[in-house]
Amino acid sequence: MATINRKVRQYKDFNLNFTAHPVTKDVTKITDEDAIKASVKNLLTTNNYERPFHPEIGCQLHGLLFENFTPLTRDLMIKTIYTTIEKFEPRVTLTNLNISEDADNNQLIIDVYFRIKNTEKPITLTTAITRVR
Repeated sequence: MATINRKVRQYKDFNLNFTAHPVTKDVTKITDEDAIKASVKNLLTTNNYERPFHPEIGCQLHGLLFENFTPLTRDLMIKTIYTTIEKFEPRVTLTNLNISEDADNNQLIIDVYFRIKNTEKPITLTTAITRVR
């Protein structure tokens, strides 16, 4: 019987919580779906000019956080998120995006629906964008 040697691409990153591995005491790693979710969330929470040597990376959602949440503002946010993810995260294909307002807590709840390229499994990332200062 012949065996098929398939190369399965595995995405790895370190955990941004910087938790220590219990045995090796090194920073823990996240893989595949969790690594891509962390990358997408990182893109959503980064403003332009925050990353040294890469001022173009960012989503600028914090600048729109205290604007009146009108349909025009919502459409601008959706366009900004789509553009940012398509430009800086080539591993995913966006399928849907939902933004809802939580006025009591001054935050936006963003639901990003995507799938990793070359897979059919749908993935959902829900994150809240709040004002830091």
